[in-house]
Amino acid sequence: METLESELDRARDLSVTALADAIESIGFECTRCGACCKAEDGCGSGGADADKATTDGGDPHTATIFPDEIQTIQDGGDYDFRDVARPMPYGLTEGADGLEGETFEWALQTDDCGDCTFYEETTSGDGTQGACTVHENRPLVCQTYPFSVALGGTSQPMGEAVDAEGMVRAHECEGLGRDIGRDDAEELAAALKTRAIRELEEAIAVRDGYEPTDAGRGDIVVHDSEGAKRPDGTPL
Repeated sequence: METLESELDRARDLSVTALADAIESIGFECTRCGACCKAEDGCGSGGADADKATTDGGDPHTATIFPDEIQTIQDGGDYDFRDVARPMPYGLTEGADGLEGETFEWALQTDDCGDCTFYEETTSGDGTQGACTVHENRPLVCQTYPFSVALGGTSQPMGEAVDAEGMVRAHECEGLGRDIGRDDAEELAAALKTRAIRELEEAIAVRDGYEPTDAGRGDIVVHDSEGAKRPDGTPL
């Protein structure tokens, strides 16, 4: 039976060249449509994530962000912890005083429409295009979308894969099937390998450090690789 540790060894042995070959074979070019940054049913614009849950009946954008990635975005701008991240909604339940319970990891913060709070749109003669206001510091899951690696313990965002080549899975995106240069494919492949390693390292750290807590009425506890925390990121 595969363990997280054995999957981590496999992730570390991944060939960037082979990953780049797979990405080239599938093809990709970002069209800046913004679908991967927006809520599926938010404020009339639509999105691509079928695995999200909202407060108003729609589906807010949900993208995993690790503790050090939160800090990187904070350091790159004038952001408080809650400006950047929110508790991952999975595992939380609606109590009398709002969401409560224990969950694992953090999700990028969203706005009132359910879109990523760092997403913005600009309109020009060429139409509307999306942009990330923290692009240089965006999390690995954003850097590598629409691709993921088929290893146990790694995430498969935005629902099931719609294409695959070797270890690389491709998820719904209008940019798939377009030509991609070798340099861009190798850069994306390197980030994809790094993400696979980081996801498994994080999962192992969370598993090894997890201790159940008595989350009371209206309380939320988030477990990440640094331990149990309150919704504002402070240690429990």
